[in-house]
Amino acid sequence: MAKELKLNLPSVDDLFSTQEERDDAQREKVMQIPLAEISGFPNHPFKVRMDDAMQEMAQSVKEYGVLVPALVRPKEGCGYEMVAGHRRKAASELAGIETIPCIVRSLTDDEATIIMVDSNLQRERILPSEKAFAYKMKLEAMRRKQGERTDLTSVPLGQKLDGKTSRELLAEKSPDSNTQIQRYIRLTELEPPILEMVDEGKIAFRPAVELSYLTPEQQQSLYESMGIVDGEPINGTPSHTQALKMRKFAEENRLNEDVILSILSEEKPNQKEQFKMPRERINKYFPPGTPAQKIEDTIIKALELYRKRQRDMER
Repeated sequence: MAKELKLNLPSVDDLFSTQEERDDAQREKVMQIPLAEISGFPNHPFKVRMDDAMQEMAQSVKEYGVLVPALVRPKEGCGYEMVAGHRRKAASELAGIETIPCIVRSLTDDEATIIMVDSNLQRERILPSEKAFAYKMKLEAMRRKQGERTDLTSVPLGQKLDGKTSRELLAEKSPDSNTQIQRYIRLTELEPPILEMVDEGKIAFRPAVELSYLTPEQQQSLYESMGIVDGEPINGTPSHTQALKMRKFAEENRLNEDVILSILSEEKPNQKEQFKMPRERINKYFPPGTPAQKIEDTIIKALELYRKRQRDMER
């Protein structure tokens, strides 16, 4: 029985096309794709806000079109998934334009996640919650590619690349340090109402990180104890010191509503009444460059001597 002979013959396209044409076919091209065929990125952490900036972008798109193409990837079956360009798509919709220029690129889930986060971290205004979930998504993608553990809220113990963890590699290409990235990721452990208060600036970043170690039930008790009326906490919000106390009590299984109320009622340093005096009134009594703390200490000593003298005169 004769063996079947297999020949590596060129295809018809190869026979009747030039190398330049074949190379050109492999290059990415910009295509006009209907907005209706593009769906959003799953669990997209960045909010598309319909604010004044969006209205300005929509007006610009209406006048000049979308100048920078969006990046999409093909979906199984049909249609496309947005990777980078959600705001451009929203602006196009507001401008009444039905298509948007796009680069179509085949990407894995992890590749698409990394590009999506990188393209959005360049924004001027990013909410703490947006950074938190974006960093978490990107680190999960990076660690899957490197085979590291995905316990993102603790120091990673998995495999390293060139002696560096994924978070260290991420920090090298991010505006935040390794430690700061870990703090941001901790915010993903906050309950939605408290995380919203962080975005609104009602709870500061560092206290929020400490509060993330409370259980969901303890966080709910804290939210109720703050006494939210018309969106404002009438009983105040925790300072960094108070948040540290709450975390300590929680770790000791002693944090309850009464303890939370007691901690919230403590006077914060910035709530103490301050006495201020124009620096110009006292500059002549001190050499130039005298530290503020030394000036304060000297004034206190002078007042103590004055009080002692007044008491001696009254005797």
